[in-house]
Amino acid sequence: MRRTALFLLAAAAAAEKPPFTFEAMMKIQRLSEPHLSPDGSKVVFTVGVIDMEKNVQERQIWLAPTSGGKPRQLTTEGRNTRPRFSPDGKSIAFISTRGGSPQIWVMPADGGEARQVTKLATGAEGHLWSPDGKSFIFTSDVYPECGADDACNAKRLKAEQESKVKARIYTTLLYRHWADWRGQRVKHLLAAPAEGGAARDLTPGLPYDVPPFSLGGPDNYAVSPDSAEVCYSANVDPDQALSTNAELFTVPLAGGEPKKISTSPGADSSPQYSPDGKWLAWRMQVRAGYESDRWRLVVMDRATSQINVLTENIDRHVTGFAWHPDSKRIAFLTEDRGRQHAQWIAVTGGATRALTQGSSHVDDLQFSADGKTIIYTEVSGSSPAEIYKASSGSAPVAIGRLNEELLAGYDLRKLEEFTVASADGTPVHSFLLKPPGFDSSKKYPLLLLIHGGPQGAWGESFSYRWNHQVMASAGFVVVMPNPRGSTGYGTKFTDEINADWGGRVYDDLMAVTDYAAKLPYVDADRMAAAGGSYGGYMVNWMLGHTDRFKALVSHAGVYDLRSMGGETEELWFSTWEFKGFPWQTPDIHEKWSPSTYAARFRTPTLVIHGELDFRVPYGQGLQLFTALQAQKVPSKLLIYPDEGHWILKPQNSALWYKTFLDWVAEWTAKKE
Repeated sequence: MRRTALFLLAAAAAAEKPPFTFEAMMKIQRLSEPHLSPDGSKVVFTVGVIDMEKNVQERQIWLAPTSGGKPRQLTTEGRNTRPRFSPDGKSIAFISTRGGSPQIWVMPADGGEARQVTKLATGAEGHLWSPDGKSFIFTSDVYPECGADDACNAKRLKAEQESKVKARIYTTLLYRHWADWRGQRVKHLLAAPAEGGAARDLTPGLPYDVPPFSLGGPDNYAVSPDSAEVCYSANVDPDQALSTNAELFTVPLAGGEPKKISTSPGADSSPQYSPDGKWLAWRMQVRAGYESDRWRLVVMDRATSQINVLTENIDRHVTGFAWHPDSKRIAFLTEDRGRQHAQWIAVTGGATRALTQGSSHVDDLQFSADGKTIIYTEVSGSSPAEIYKASSGSAPVAIGRLNEELLAGYDLRKLEEFTVASADGTPVHSFLLKPPGFDSSKKYPLLLLIHGGPQGAWGESFSYRWNHQVMASAGFVVVMPNPRGSTGYGTKFTDEINADWGGRVYDDLMAVTDYAAKLPYVDADRMAAAGGSYGGYMVNWMLGHTDRFKALVSHAGVYDLRSMGGETEELWFSTWEFKGFPWQTPDIHEKWSPSTYAARFRTPTLVIHGELDFRVPYGQGLQLFTALQAQKVPSKLLIYPDEGHWILKPQNSALWYKTFLDWVAEWTAKKE
């Protein structure tokens, strides 16, 4: 009886909390980039705060003791990122824009006045301390013929900025990427004295970016423990738009000829030296041209150059890793069924064992120098990123705690999950979120969210761009399926979307929808679906293949595969997915192009696109909107001239959520 009473009281308390709205989400302090001091006593990290009036996300550096205690802010001026303790733990190096451009600055480990280390016309990013504390290794976008010659770069920059001609001339592909047109500068790896002084180019003359473009993840360069050598990833194939073949190279920190050490035809990235210097570990893909090939963890014996693949028998992506200070084992991260956790493996291979577990997403693993303390970030579907510390024999403890009071004031729901059989019997896993104040006796509209990638996944995560809590707070039961193509369910499951974009994936999504529509609290007559990127493609595909949804939202969706094949920039992606260019495989491109079925479009659709989206160029959205309008299908077009594939500016994001939620609410409103 008492347990029942306590449960009812807890339920009543949750029901009294307000729903988690967009405005509430914008108040969250966004913790990231943690770095543990060598002795394990302190963690430095960055905190992002949204300033709606300025339309920016400010980011400052904070410090917290791992033994407990209140975190405190160390910086206030400019945008400050990537804090890194010096090897002796006495200083913190970081990137700051306080002088007008991003440069390396250093301050005492407990805060205080900072000194500027680099003063480059081309700026500095991504710095690492050399283990001896004498140098910084970092990247800068330089003119290849100038390299680290700052006067040369400054002269070229000034001439370019003052020129009245802004035309661009290209003779090779990948002339634009993500949200930027390629200019004459490329990213190079530089080194400079930690006390200040002239920089030197470790990759002189290269016409390619070092390291290659990345959407995040582990660094693509590292310094050996003796501070004598740098290992970096670079793609030097002449056909940059068609190749994923990033290779690993080593070069003396003092400068010299690079040496290629990797052999895989796929990508090699994220190098890390073992603390004792005997080993070099990295992540490797084996299939050329396939950006979603399984990432494996490999180690190389530096004395013999022998390479050993440690995770060949683990059918999951290795998304990151960290060496234990004893150099005998590695903690690595894998994605599995919507979660990410760490496992141990010996440097010589063998069985693995769990390091972290639970219903969450773990990242940013780091060990103290003595190996007794580990920190990591953890996020779930109902809570943003928090930093945790764990020690042997003790439970993990949150370090930041900057959002506890804020989040406690809102009705944030836990994700639920279910699995259904697709048309061919394949199990399809999904997450489900009920709206605040949920009442099982009522009927709610359903919102089906389709993830992008397509080799991606929904999971125990907290997105600020597609936040399921905000969408559920608008009164929807939110369902997030992981159909064929999703990661975290094995290589075969991921690969089964290749050249089959509207086939088994569509069957999977319809099986999930069938299940959700029959839930006693779902109104099957009031369902909407939405997705971005590949999710937008699938919304466009649904337009021509089903009328079961009352409303659709297509964000940055692929509409016409033939024109997409000539407009997009990462051509390795489209030529892998559709087995060639449109003129090489016209039947595949026509079969799986939503535009082929435009005559069937009937469902009210909101189309959203950014004009700076070079990944899925905004002409795709314009073509879709034209087809809808020409056939008198209720539709709305939201175009951002200052956004790319993602909507990032705070005020633009506010408009995105309002327009999105107003649209699906309008068309799924209960008829009186």
